Amino acid sequence: MILIDAGPMVALVDASDQHHASCAGALRGVREPLGTVWPALTEAMYLLLDVPRGQQAVWEMVDRRVVRLLGLGQEDVPRIRELMAKYGDRPMDLADAALVRVAERDGLTTVFTVDRSDFEVYRLHGRKRFRILSGRNEEATRAARSSRPRARRRRTR
Repeated sequence: MILIDAGPMVALVDASDQHHASCAGALRGVREPLGTVWPALTEAMYLLLDVPRGQQAVWEMVDRRVVRLLGLGQEDVPRIRELMAKYGDRPMDLADAALVRVAERDGLTTVFTVDRSDFEVYRLHGRKRFRILSGRNEEATRAARSSRPRARRRRTR
C-alpha cells in the first residue's frame, strides 16, 4: 500500500492545481492500493472548498476504494503527539504525523506527496527514510537546475 497525502488528492481533482499534471502522471504508474488517514482527508476537503465538485470527487475516490481510509485509534495518539513535538521545527501538522504513525504501525514505506521537503526529513521509527512518490513536476525542477551556470571543475592528474 502507498500512503497518499492531502496534496495529491487535491491536485488530482483540481485541474488548475500546479501539481495536477505531475500527480496524474505519477498515479498512472501506481500499481498498489492507496491509503490515507482522516486528518489528510480533512485537509484535502478543506483545500477543495472552493473547487466545484472537488470534495465530491474525493468522496468518489473513497467510495470506489481508489483511496482507502486507514484507521487511527487512541493507541496511536501518544506516538502522533511525540512525532509532532519531535518535528516541531518544521512544523509537522496532524495529517503528516498521522501518516507517519500509520506507516510505522503498518510497515508502510512509500508516500505519495507534493510535500517532498518534509517527507525527506521524517524518519520511520527515527531511522528509515520514506520512499517518496512525488507529485511535484520533477522535469521542471531538473530543467531549472540544468539552466543554472555550473562551476568548472579542475582536472587533476
